[in-house]
Amino acid sequence: MIKVRNKRSLPRHILFLSALLLVGSACRGTTPIGDLLADPGRYDGKTVRVAGEVTGSVGALGRGGYRLDDGTGSLVVISENRAVPVAGATVGVKGEFQAVFTFFSESIAILLEQGRFSP
Repeated sequence: MIKVRNKRSLPRHILFLSALLLVGSACRGTTPIGDLLADPGRYDGKTVRVAGEVTGSVGALGRGGYRLDDGTGSLVVISENRAVPVAGATVGVKGEFQAVFTFFSESIAILLEQGRFSP
């Protein structure tokens, strides 16, 4: 026997699934900084999310830079639109990863900050 569903239940399911997808995309994980530095060519020019502790910062007039360490590596984050966080702060950052150069086993890279989030 085929059951006919109530017409009102379909929109609730669609609404629930839409909300679930929205929350899932907002809670997307972060990339370990060590992974970025181990394979910089893979991430070069791509938007990534990282999180960690600020180990040093320099800034003035809403611009500057800070070093972010997540335990797997550290990365310099360049901020052009907002004040930099103080040393010791824990932050999450979304930005464009840029591989500057690789020399033997050392990779130097930066992250151009697009936004911050609470890790």
